[in-house]
Amino acid sequence: MLELGLKTLIAYLLGSVVGALLVGTFRGVDIREQGSGNAGGTNALRTQGLGFAAVTVVIDVGKGWLAASWVPGLSLPGVGADPALDRDWLAVACAAAAVIGHIWPQYHGFRGGKGGATLLGVLLALMPPLALVAIGVWLVVAMLGGFVALATMTAAAAMPIALWLFGSLDHSLFAFTLAMAALVIFAHRDNIRRLRVGHEPRLARLWLLGPRKPKP
Repeated sequence: MLELGLKTLIAYLLGSVVGALLVGTFRGVDIREQGSGNAGGTNALRTQGLGFAAVTVVIDVGKGWLAASWVPGLSLPGVGADPALDRDWLAVACAAAAVIGHIWPQYHGFRGGKGGATLLGVLLALMPPLALVAIGVWLVVAMLGGFVALATMTAAAAMPIALWLFGSLDHSLFAFTLAMAALVIFAHRDNIRRLRVGHEPRLARLWLLGPRKPKP
């Protein structure tokens, strides 16, 4: 249990390094005070531009990948590998801790992003084909509707369904995807309210079916 506790703590602290807030410290901005108030890639793109958003996403995806691929095998001084601890469950515990850290970061007053990019990072480490499915679903929903939040929630909800369709018998990964789908949807509860009343902004750069400017 000591190994599990320490490694999930390390993964949580790694997840607490929120890309948008880290990059923002070098530019003297806190994007939680701008736009939608979310410390994620979409709000970074809307308020700070493509370069800022790109670095933000790389950091958030990268930390998720590290948490799920590197932290479970990390050698801790004085802490041996627990023979009773299943390695698959340790990996998904670290993965979940990183996503939780991104949403409620210890370094930033427990006000972070909504977990989408970090979740993608852990999926790339745990099961790359599932990450590709999530990216595909996200792109389709985002490009058809223009709502990034809806695309992220749909992609998260598609993960356990995709595992079932793949015929996966990995109980740890299936439980992880169910829990993460619920967590991501919960993190987007404000977006859900705005979607219901028609106040959720669209990302016009992705929205293929959006209104087009008439030709002069």
